[in-house]
Amino acid sequence: MIRLILVLITVVAFLILSIPILVVEWLIGKKNPKLRDESSLHIVQFIFRLLQWLAGIKVTVIGEEHVPKDIPVLYIGNHRSFFDIVITYARCPRLTGYVAKDSLKKIPLLSTWMERLYCLFLNRTDIKEGLKTILTGIEQIKGGISMCIFPEGTRNKNEDETKLLPFKEGSFKMAEKTGCPIILMGMNNTSSILEDHFPFIRSTHVVLEYSKPIYPKELSKEDRKFLGAYCERQLTEIVTRNQKLV
Repeated sequence: MIRLILVLITVVAFLILSIPILVVEWLIGKKNPKLRDESSLHIVQFIFRLLQWLAGIKVTVIGEEHVPKDIPVLYIGNHRSFFDIVITYARCPRLTGYVAKDSLKKIPLLSTWMERLYCLFLNRTDIKEGLKTILTGIEQIKGGISMCIFPEGTRNKNEDETKLLPFKEGSFKMAEKTGCPIILMGMNNTSSILEDHFPFIRSTHVVLEYSKPIYPKELSKEDRKFLGAYCERQLTEIVTRNQKLV
């Protein structure tokens, strides 16, 4: 329970104390938007690394050298924990926007930081609004911003972490329409941090593996047609293979 309290206090304290930081960032952005974006990225990454330390999370990282540093990518990950974002965002080498559920837009300050970092809020029930979100993501990638989405659509609560929920094909339009590479992020044991024994946070060993870049145009016609199913199979192989490392 102590770890949970420390994490919650840190999050709340940061959101409150960051109000003047947001003002300064806004002023910086008036003259130098790139500097504002980079500073916002580094501030949030520092906080996320601090949260990992407070939660006692130990991460084994595989294949990080595969992630391009000079071009935007579409990150695709399996999703079992609230800490998935904390773990992966802390390692993004460039500005990255995450696609999140639209209910987070109602949380003051948190939503402000998310918008500052080009995160998008997806309405899962309104197809037209969902399409608008994907189109915005496409434009952001064209503008040099990486995007990340969890195509299972929600946190996977299956006891067997190798049983991924079916991927939603629409999640991959951002790569198909821009030609950017897809980087799969396979995560093992993240639900053991909190979700498996809520409300307790326990020191946990997590494995995070990045795939080699996947370029949709280089795939077979069948795999391009069902890109989501193809990536689901590849990600399942990664998660299954790394179970023995936890």
